[in-house]
Amino acid sequence: MKKQWIAAAILAGGGLSATTSMATAPSGNTPDDLVFVQGGTFKDTRSNYFGKGVELSSFYIGKHTVTQKEWTEVMGENPSKFKGDNLPVETVSWYDAVAYCNKRSMREGLRPYYRIDKDTQDANNKPDPQAGDLDDLKWTVTIDAGSNGYRLPTEAEWEYAAGGGQLSRSYFYSGSDDIEEVGWYWRNSGDKELDGFWNWPAIQQNHDRTKDVGSKKPNELGIYDMSGNVREWCWDWYEDNVPTHVTDPRGGQSGFNRVWKGGGWMGAAFTAEPSYRGHLAANGKGPDQGFRVCRNK
Repeated sequence: MKKQWIAAAILAGGGLSATTSMATAPSGNTPDDLVFVQGGTFKDTRSNYFGKGVELSSFYIGKHTVTQKEWTEVMGENPSKFKGDNLPVETVSWYDAVAYCNKRSMREGLRPYYRIDKDTQDANNKPDPQAGDLDDLKWTVTIDAGSNGYRLPTEAEWEYAAGGGQLSRSYFYSGSDDIEEVGWYWRNSGDKELDGFWNWPAIQQNHDRTKDVGSKKPNELGIYDMSGNVREWCWDWYEDNVPTHVTDPRGGQSGFNRVWKGGGWMGAAFTAEPSYRGHLAANGKGPDQGFRVCRNK
């Protein structure tokens, strides 16, 4: 898993009409830490899904990534490298994220969204064509689509919310054309502002790290940190191309990596663009890998 994280870190460095307001959510139905996202087609002209006949149902998504306080209250321990109640939880795998979703659902009296079978290896979890089997877990995880419990966003949902949904202004990053306003990334997440080319030794010497959630500006929907701070797991298996002419896509039936979105504190600016598509084996984890939750409307 360490090799996966190092490879992902290098990739992150890049070198190595009506407009519908989110206020149309049913009154009193939105949990405090979630934002209602009105469904529809993609308005963000920078999105991978724009103009491709993809439509989404309405859903709820976290205002911020899951914090260490939220994680610890549910899971009882804290795997993060950088400690702080209001910092995003990190060093969590895709499997850790789905396990958290189910445990939090049960804690709050909701019906779990995932069926997790740890004893049966998922036949849809394929070996990496170049590196072989990196995933030593391969849990079989299926969904209960009618559940009201917590879940990971699909890639399409994540990108739709990051791009501002029906209120999108087609910003370069999530909420602004200036990443400094909305995102923590390799240049601004340490002791001083870095310049020049992406450089891992310089990032280490600058003590770059995660920052408190919600400490930059939100996007059009009032959602924080969808550009930078930590990379965020999505449900989908990674595929080379996004689907077209479909409602509520969930990605492919099989694969060898799960999608992550949003860049992170060690990533180059381009990885923080909502359209950027990262991917990693489901058991991969690192100090820039976190997630946010969703729920069905």
